[in-house]
Amino acid sequence: MTLVVAHTRRSYRSYAAPMVGLGSFIAFVLLVEVLIRIGALNRFIIPAPSEIIASFGRLFLEENIVQRFIFTAAECIAAGVMVTVCGVTIGVVMQRFSLLQRACETWVAAFASAPLVLAYPLFMVIFGRNAWTIIMMGFFSALPPVILKTIEGISGTRKVLVNVGRSFNLTGTQQFWKILFPAALPTIFVGVRLGLIFALINIVGTEFLINFGGLGQLINDLAERYDLAGTYAAICFVILVSVLFFIVLEKAERWLRPVD
Repeated sequence: MTLVVAHTRRSYRSYAAPMVGLGSFIAFVLLVEVLIRIGALNRFIIPAPSEIIASFGRLFLEENIVQRFIFTAAECIAAGVMVTVCGVTIGVVMQRFSLLQRACETWVAAFASAPLVLAYPLFMVIFGRNAWTIIMMGFFSALPPVILKTIEGISGTRKVLVNVGRSFNLTGTQQFWKILFPAALPTIFVGVRLGLIFALINIVGTEFLINFGGLGQLINDLAERYDLAGTYAAICFVILVSVLFFIVLEKAERWLRPVD
């Protein structure tokens, strides 16, 4: 009986937080709907949530949102693969050579806070008005967190593990693959996850700015037509994609690190 009660409590706790979050969101949407209907909010600036929800069907039927999503997702995947390979490699090299790390780490951190999206005209000059401009914008914006977290993860490896490797006479390469890299993997995953989220934000933003590509171009098109309900619906779709993206990355991290 005690075990059943304990299991019930655990189940309740696991569902309580998501239910409270969902309930709060629904209450907020209903409040906005009421405020718009009574005239407290201007419906020519913020459309009613009911109109936004009704516009979703139109986005699928008339605006080819699925094809646009696939286009944006392909850009994110391309930027993600590049940033994972290059970011981890650069982070490992910088951590290996302390002089290089001391010389460049501050610059990498500063680059992370730079509004890179403002440099899109330069990228268009280099790559042209095509998907490569968008991919490279996502790549460069995502690079700093991956590099910094790779350095942090390897540098934070416990000395006792390094000493154990030395006691077994491991070579530098063996020590890296058997001790340093596995120990740093959780922190590297955090950097990759942050980097991919930054890449998605910048990719959609660049699509909007240069009016080329997937979801960002769709938002631009709807805004230029002054289709407020459709514009907000497209923005909500991008937010949902971001949430889904984050959840998938979390699940992938848990799958790749089953020990935790």
